[in-house]
Amino acid sequence: ILSLTVGGTVAISLGLLTSVYVATLHENDLWFSNIKEVEREISFRTECGLYYSYYKEMLQAASIQQGLHGLIYDNKTESLRTINILERMNVYQEVFLSILYRILPIQKYLEPVYFYIYTLFGLQALYVIALYVTSWLLSGTWLSGLLAAFWYITNRIDTTRVEFTIPLRENWALPFFAVQIAAITYLFRSHLQPLHEKLTLLAVFISTFLFSLTWQFNQFMMLMQALVLFILDCLDMLPTTKVTWLYIIQLTGILLVCVLQFFNSMILGSLLISFNVSVLLARTVQKNMKMGCLLNRLGKLFFHVLMVLCLTLLVNNFIKKILNLESDEHIFKFLKAKFGFGATRDFDANLYLCEEAFGLLPFNTFARLSDTLLFYAYLFVLLLMAIAAAVVAFQNLSGSANVQSTDKMEISTIVLKPGAAYNLMHTILFGCLALSTMRMKYLWTSHMCVFASFGLCSTEVWGFVLKSVRLYTPQRLCVIRYLVPIIILLYLSCKFCPGIVDELSELREFYDPDTVELMNWIKSNTPKKAVIAGSMQLLAGVKLCTGRILTNHPHYEDKSLRERTKQVYQVYAKRSPEDVYSILRSFGTNYVILEDSICYERRHSRGCRLRDLLDIANGHVMDGLGENEPDLKASLYPRFCEEIKKNLSSYSMYFTRAFQNKTFHVYKLAKHK
Repeated sequence: ILSLTVGGTVAISLGLLTSVYVATLHENDLWFSNIKEVEREISFRTECGLYYSYYKEMLQAASIQQGLHGLIYDNKTESLRTINILERMNVYQEVFLSILYRILPIQKYLEPVYFYIYTLFGLQALYVIALYVTSWLLSGTWLSGLLAAFWYITNRIDTTRVEFTIPLRENWALPFFAVQIAAITYLFRSHLQPLHEKLTLLAVFISTFLFSLTWQFNQFMMLMQALVLFILDCLDMLPTTKVTWLYIIQLTGILLVCVLQFFNSMILGSLLISFNVSVLLARTVQKNMKMGCLLNRLGKLFFHVLMVLCLTLLVNNFIKKILNLESDEHIFKFLKAKFGFGATRDFDANLYLCEEAFGLLPFNTFARLSDTLLFYAYLFVLLLMAIAAAVVAFQNLSGSANVQSTDKMEISTIVLKPGAAYNLMHTILFGCLALSTMRMKYLWTSHMCVFASFGLCSTEVWGFVLKSVRLYTPQRLCVIRYLVPIIILLYLSCKFCPGIVDELSELREFYDPDTVELMNWIKSNTPKKAVIAGSMQLLAGVKLCTGRILTNHPHYEDKSLRERTKQVYQVYAKRSPEDVYSILRSFGTNYVILEDSICYERRHSRGCRLRDLLDIANGHVMDGLGENEPDLKASLYPRFCEEIKKNLSSYSMYFTRAFQNKTFHVYKLAKHK
């Protein structure tokens, strides 16, 4: 009881401290409390601004009912279209917060923006507590939870980005994902009481549902999780009944989200639904898969895996053909090109390939993680646990399902418990995902803190090491189990606490006068129903700051929007003024914003600049020195974004400059050709 009380108090304290820490960093970086409202809104960059705009809309509506009606029948996010925002995007969290802000008596004391950001920072407390509890459950001591939390904080650059991308969907979702992992870890404990098991399954369901509801990429993360369960179940390392319950919970959770999102096509056509259905069907066909000798079981296992994969593809293709779904085709095009299955000229796939966030994990990440000793500890624990897992898997496959030797039972339950096996496979698969796609590293690095801290406080890991070198005694095991994490905690405190204190005292201020000037001009000099075209990232801010109608936006999970974005981006391609005018007017555009940072881009190398991607997609030769593919041809027209600034009559008859500063150029389109 004392251990539980102390450990729980430490967990809650660390969670709250983390929350205050990231909130202070955000305030110090932007001087958020002192800047104007337009500057606060501009600080929500790219898609963050788009999501926050719906929270703002809900609060500005005359009533909750009118706010919901405005989201379900939205005609401001995409010009000449009425779309259902609740179906297209994961914004139920904004809806919930706006309703909560309306009904709570806090309007006099707390501005809406602070209620929003404090909620996100508060979720960081939940995140840290969940990581702490998972490590504690695995190791049996809250000291490992303390180490996990310390590592999470000292590796903040690689474990979270909440302080500068607050409304991003992953910042809502990952705390619930961490809670789900903690609940699954507890579920796999042996000899759970029936009531505890039911309550744990309920916790898994609620956290799975909330995770799915708050992030559009939930299906891909849960597919990885389903693969973890599938692999371990095939190797007989998890209780089959509990695994079945988890498959059903995943299906139920995501289908409930699908209903709430008005039967979102991307969810219905997800591989997760197809895979889970296929696994459950294959199980009913192969009931005696876990019986027989090694060769017999390997044969059955191979047939089972093949059946599940084939069924998954058949079910998925059947659903997509029946419903004519194409929402996620850009993701598969990107994956195909990324892993070397042929080069592509597809604009959407190349847009992802050229973004650093979707590239391989940089090597300097490992240098930072090693500086806190996290990476070394992680590799040490991973190696030992992988060896134990290989031994247990071999013994499970070579033994009989009906007869288990005492030695085998001992290895299965002591060396690698089901909860440890789950977390081992989880960290391996999500590690592979992070290595291949940098944006997904936050799913791995936070779990890395849990896994490494658990291993350093684990009796199984240190018992294995001491027995291997013939130095095992219960006293030595107890000493080393507590001494190693305490030494690391002292090291982290001495090395990083002064830096954290300095970081908290460092003051900066938001400064983006050109964007502020642009937003103020749009708000003052354009009609409220004006349609504005431009880059996805900028238009999200335009919607939030001015409420004007957009031609396109950064939420890219819709085929027609992707095609529309490519057409709008022709302002940066080599096209005639007539073509560009016709394209923009087809979307009802009144004003177009051109950005010098895109037109004269230097951030990416040749071949990855936005203008290069457009040239390749249009079959044109790229600018600058370097090779071009032989079938690319020179364009008959100069680059539109450069040529329009010369005020030639062929351009001025369609476009009139309305606003200009060092960064942006706004042109008004003629009403008639």
